[in-house]
Amino acid sequence: MNTAATGGLNRLTLAGSTFVRACRGQAVPHTPVWFMRQAGRSLPEYRELRAGVRMLESCRRPDLVTEITMQPVRRHGVDAAILFSDIMVPLDAAGVDLDIVAGTGPVVAEPVRTMADLDRVRPLDPGAVSYVGDAVGLLLRELKATPLIGFAGAPFTLASYLVEGGPSRNHTKTKALMHGDPELWHALLARLAEITLTFLKVQVEAGVAAVQLFDSWVGALSEADYRRYVLPHSQAVLSGLADAGIPRIHFGVGTGLLLPAMAEAGADVVGVDWRTPLDAAAAQVPGKSVQGNLDPAVLFAPWEVVEREVRRILDEGRAAPGHVFNLGHGVLPETDPTVLTRVVELVHEVSKR
Repeated sequence: MNTAATGGLNRLTLAGSTFVRACRGQAVPHTPVWFMRQAGRSLPEYRELRAGVRMLESCRRPDLVTEITMQPVRRHGVDAAILFSDIMVPLDAAGVDLDIVAGTGPVVAEPVRTMADLDRVRPLDPGAVSYVGDAVGLLLRELKATPLIGFAGAPFTLASYLVEGGPSRNHTKTKALMHGDPELWHALLARLAEITLTFLKVQVEAGVAAVQLFDSWVGALSEADYRRYVLPHSQAVLSGLADAGIPRIHFGVGTGLLLPAMAEAGADVVGVDWRTPLDAAAAQVPGKSVQGNLDPAVLFAPWEVVEREVRRILDEGRAAPGHVFNLGHGVLPETDPTVLTRVVELVHEVSKR
């Protein structure tokens, strides 16, 4: 059976899963839970597997992608898996000269600052990321009843790396370009939206049960700037998947004031970081399910504190049509994996209907 057929059957089967039902605001037997950056980081078996293998190389190997994606599913018993990859994978495949440097993050050799620079960012050929579809096909056979979430970086966050040349605290060059050369800015984000949509469609066609669009750094913007310079491009990505028939999750960090505008971009589920209570977030995005939002640092506190916070978040999440429990950002590398397992068990136990 080909991958597309397998993916279609898998999606029909998983439509009734707890995770997909929660994303759609339907009744569930318990609140589903998964963790952002769950594919490794805190797991010793992940560090052992990745030893000596660079990040981009590990993302290109379907065997490694499959094993790394499966590790936290086996370890924690989560309700969904997130495809192991990196937001820079499609840019690398589109011809951008970049590397992911340990301890630093993505580094771009020649930043995009002019229209001529933009010519180096080619449209993405789906065949250039065929290994992603291959990995999804392998994972569908391994995961069986566990939904697989595909993902990609949102246009603004990708643009911030391309313009800055690497990680940035203040996004100074990015904002200067955005305000100073709006023609180039919109051309850049339109190109990145096209690349992102192509990358997600490869995953959708291979059979993922949901997708998440990460806009990690968009919280650096005001609502007015978000609406003018970012919203149309995130909307182009999410609306391009409207006919896929799967839940679309949209997440950013520090986006408490942007949540209504982000909801307008077209996602079915709005991810919320730890700064905004879920009931307050739900009031800002009526009709949408929410995802979140335990502070990753709380996992280092005594268990009674962790339990109290998990219970609070579950209570707040009931204000939304659906709630997917998650952290308010990614798992920190020093996190004790046994605490994550206990959190999954607690969420399931407390939220049982």
